[in-house]
Amino acid sequence: MTTKLVEPGASPVGLILASASPRRLDLLDQIGVTPSAIIPADIDETPFDREMPKAHAERLAHEKAAKVAESKSGSLILAADTVVAVGKRILPKAEDERTARECLALLSGRRHKVISGISLILPCGKQHTKSVSTVVAFKRLSHEDTERYITSGEWDGKAGGYAIQGLGATFVRFISGSYSNVVGLPLFEVGSWLNAHMETHP
Repeated sequence: MTTKLVEPGASPVGLILASASPRRLDLLDQIGVTPSAIIPADIDETPFDREMPKAHAERLAHEKAAKVAESKSGSLILAADTVVAVGKRILPKAEDERTARECLALLSGRRHKVISGISLILPCGKQHTKSVSTVVAFKRLSHEDTERYITSGEWDGKAGGYAIQGLGATFVRFISGSYSNVVGLPLFEVGSWLNAHMETHP
């Protein structure tokens, strides 16, 4: 007898999350999945020349999972990478105030896409990689909006310089697609994937 992995109280045995993001860990917890280990993958995340946002997100997720698999072969590994894009432009992670201000200026009053690449490596070694896109529209940000957000520090380390689950939610006037994807992990797709590809044992 087998059961679906993301039913309440069930978690995939031996799941390794290839990410140090506390947001992704919290999102997995929402669907009853607790990784047995968290092993961040250290890779170069610099976009290739003319690399499109979707391809970039999928490549990084694929490479992160594969990197962890080098030392953890035979394991169940989940990796993800989230990209914020304005048109074909990939916005950076905001590591300083200047970058955060530049990102907010680009996002102000316009739509953008949040694209998460997700990659799953099964114990047999087979790897599945895909991406999920969500459209988000910001209101036009005033000087006061920007300064309040910069002062909050919420932008630090965030792709595109904002987090939708915090103060940044006050900037969002429209969203089309997965909310959890914007936070960092598309739960519908991840949950469906786990249910489709894995089983727990009695």
